[in-house]
Amino acid sequence: MAKESEINSAKVESRFSQEIGAKVARKLRAQRNPTQGVWLGLGMMGLIGWSVVVPTLLGAALGFWLDKHHSGQHSWTLALLVAGLAIGCFNAWHWVAKEDKEMGQEQENNDE
Repeated sequence: MAKESEINSAKVESRFSQEIGAKVARKLRAQRNPTQGVWLGLGMMGLIGWSVVVPTLLGAALGFWLDKHHSGQHSWTLALLVAGLAIGCFNAWHWVAKEDKEMGQEQENNDE
């Protein structure tokens, strides 16, 4: 029983030291390129913001035009504004997921 507990303890310590080693390596790489992280983050925020704003505004503009020329019982402006917002959010989510996947692969390649 004592040997099993020692083996489990050794496995936990080994996994822990591997995780610490990976984090240290990442921090050292980040220290070598300190400005890249700040500018990359600001650029990403801008890109994500515009990827949501542009479809939303296009949907609202198209809806306004439809309301002006083909008015009906329901508001095209509101419907297309919501549709544009949904498309923009999906676009931003897709882009962030792709970037996160690429960053994860890059970290795995650097950790090896």
